Amino acid sequence: MRSFKFAGNGVWLTLRTQHNAWIHALASLIVVGAGYFLGISRNDWCIIIFACAGVWIAESLNTAIEFVADATSKEFNPLIGKAKDVAAGAVLIAAIAAVIVGLLVFVPYLTALVASPLKHT
Repeated sequence: MRSFKFAGNGVWLTLRTQHNAWIHALASLIVVGAGYFLGISRNDWCIIIFACAGVWIAESLNTAIEFVADATSKEFNPLIGKAKDVAAGAVLIAAIAAVIVGLLVFVPYLTALVASPLKHT
């Protein structure tokens, strides 16, 4: 149980200290709402959940790297700067991949939703 508490503290710390985590949280809520509204399939839910989780995992690891790097040295160190840049790049890659996954999953549902009323006129 203590491990779950520590993990929960880590998630909360990420949300509390990282501006981008709030953006990820908002995007996750929008995606879940859209999935519910559009009635996406079980397989599509799995894909969406993995895409969102990938972004959250990348953001969490980026945050951990930043904390460790900042604890290592208060002075500017180019290698620490590179490590932080690479970690931030991993978040960017995960976020771009998640957007692409979202488009691949949601566009057919949205197209069907828009086309459906047109068939009845």
